[in-house]
Amino acid sequence: MGLEFKMQKSTPRSGTSADETYNLLVTRTAFDLETLFIELDVAYTPLVGSSITDFTNSMGWTSASCWIWEEQTCEDNLMYPWELESQNGLYESSVPASDIQLVNVMFVHTIPETGRLLPSASQWNAIELDFNLLPRSSSSSNSHDYSIPSPYSKSYDYDIVIADKKHFKRFLYGLVALILVIIAIVLLVNLLPHKQKHRGPSKNLSLAINQALMFFDAQKSGLYPRNSPVKFRGDSGIQDGSSSNPPVNLVGGFYDSGNNVKFTFTTAYTITLLSWSVIEYQEKFAYIDELDHVKNIIKWGTDYLLKAFVYSNSTSSTVLYSQVGSTGSDISCWQRPEDMNNPRPVSVCSSTDSDLAGEIIAALSAASIVFKEDNSYSKSLVEAAEKLFQAASVDDPGHRPRTYTADDVCGGGAAKFYNSSGYQDELVWGGTWLSFATGNTTYLAYATNRFREADQDQIISEKGLFYWNNKIAATAVLMTRLRFFKDPGYPYEAALGNSSKNTDFLMCSYLSDKTFKKTPGGLIILRPEYGQQLQFAATASFLSKLYCDYLKLLRKTGSSCDTQGFSLQMLQKFSLSQARKRDKYYYKLYQCIKCNLTAGTSILFQVNYILGDNPMKMSYVVGFGDHYPTKVHHRSASIPWDGQYHSCPEGDRWLYSKDPNPNVLLGAMVGGPDQSDNFFDDRSKPQFTEPTISSNAGLVAALIGHYELPDSLDLGINQTGIFDKIILTASTP
Repeated sequence: MGLEFKMQKSTPRSGTSADETYNLLVTRTAFDLETLFIELDVAYTPLVGSSITDFTNSMGWTSASCWIWEEQTCEDNLMYPWELESQNGLYESSVPASDIQLVNVMFVHTIPETGRLLPSASQWNAIELDFNLLPRSSSSSNSHDYSIPSPYSKSYDYDIVIADKKHFKRFLYGLVALILVIIAIVLLVNLLPHKQKHRGPSKNLSLAINQALMFFDAQKSGLYPRNSPVKFRGDSGIQDGSSSNPPVNLVGGFYDSGNNVKFTFTTAYTITLLSWSVIEYQEKFAYIDELDHVKNIIKWGTDYLLKAFVYSNSTSSTVLYSQVGSTGSDISCWQRPEDMNNPRPVSVCSSTDSDLAGEIIAALSAASIVFKEDNSYSKSLVEAAEKLFQAASVDDPGHRPRTYTADDVCGGGAAKFYNSSGYQDELVWGGTWLSFATGNTTYLAYATNRFREADQDQIISEKGLFYWNNKIAATAVLMTRLRFFKDPGYPYEAALGNSSKNTDFLMCSYLSDKTFKKTPGGLIILRPEYGQQLQFAATASFLSKLYCDYLKLLRKTGSSCDTQGFSLQMLQKFSLSQARKRDKYYYKLYQCIKCNLTAGTSILFQVNYILGDNPMKMSYVVGFGDHYPTKVHHRSASIPWDGQYHSCPEGDRWLYSKDPNPNVLLGAMVGGPDQSDNFFDDRSKPQFTEPTISSNAGLVAALIGHYELPDSLDLGINQTGIFDKIILTASTP
């Protein structure tokens, strides 16, 4: 049977019997010896009743201080052997016994077969061990403070006996292996690409997408659908086109913004961008049950665009209609479109207004890919696009292309809001989309041969922008896509290679604080001299996310601008969410000579900024989140839907009202903050609170790009569907 014994907690005082004191002293002393179990068993009984000298001599001590158990003169300075200073095993202390307090202990017992100390359920048959875990108390008797030393030896060894060395070796080997496995896992988690890591935002993007699409429902003109989710709209503009000479049916389409004017140019751009987002991310739209919704919106637009031009074999007689409504009277009248009863002028153009023609071509071509399963409708879109392209791209000295806003009759009114700075980018843009829609390499040759000239033609302040006025950046991304996944080779490789290089530089420019500045809150400022920065940020977010997905499909970890480059994480974080300043993981930006990248850039990325992660703590998408603009610059939203007719003069009271809009314009992305992140929710300040269809198209594209399917490895992108019509044939230089 193993040795078991109990250590007493009480301390001896004067008057304590000799037997009790001996028991305590011997037990405590034996506990302090190296040979704990042997010494106690041998020394205990013979020492009882012996003198102190015999006791100390038997323990190998050379001297003993004043520690007695009878009432004598040393009562107030009673000493304890376990507290005494070491002298060959003897300890001496000057701490009075009256200052010593009990300490918390735990109980253990021994099993001689293994020599291990095990926890004991009770204090009986156990050793008291002090682990010095609790603070010691002290007293100030006689104005002196004493720190209470441990009541046990300051030099105590546990002799661990290994009963089975074979099992112990196995234990050690297993422990080492486990440590190595843990180290390997940690290294793998930190060094390998985080393909399974959640890449998306914390926002409810499916809700944001649904709401952003509903804005287009609120902008519909013509015979209003009875099943529309927007309930404060009705039939409007049902006489549009009747005032033209000759009269033409221009019923339908979309009101451009918070006014009641319809611009063909921005409508075409909107349809092109919405169609592109569906072509790339159709799987995502289908998953969130918005595919039919977005296709309905696109068709509403293409049905109108098919009415917006009349083709003739004689190029001089091809007619385009750029605008319905007046930028004078319609803009000055604050009235619901359902209440309009004034004449609606129509702006007429020709095929020489090349930017307008090119954008319509792009819209019809891209939409034909969206509706490719509806062969009849898709074919009608392609045929119309080809006819218009033939009229707009004719190579004839008498055909002088121009921007549509350079012609007062065609776009003089539109120039106040959408002044076009060039036309070559739209023709290249339209030719690229038409080549995808038809597979006809004639259109691809047209686009690739003129891309460089179009690139050089854009004004410097427009470089890097993708919006209604500039399509160079987007065309470069499209051509890069063709090079990556359906490389046609000669004679297009040089142009496609340059487009790919331009795309890399575009991504570098987005990441650089020197190319594009940012607001203090992190919103990228792509056009400093212009307000409404959110529209540019949204399309930059879309292009960077789309290009990031292209690189992932190629299993590339990044790309380069000049001699060095950028990572996928950098593009992903730019277009999506927030990161910390000087974060080594996200901001290990490379010094790039032409891109001017700098390390330590602080960027609050674009989609989450728009949805509320900004200094104003405001979602700039109406209805999304708890805090969003309530005084949107929008006629239909600001005037009550009460079944009453409201004239233009009556409208001013709602325009200048301080009350929130009676109708919530769900999904409308407003103009947004200024360059200091300040925003004013004021209906009379459209630069802050007015939404547009072109801006919302960029929002939808950015949101669907960042929406994540449940399978984090499924990018939801259709890699080859856009090229179904392209059949490659061998060509030699």
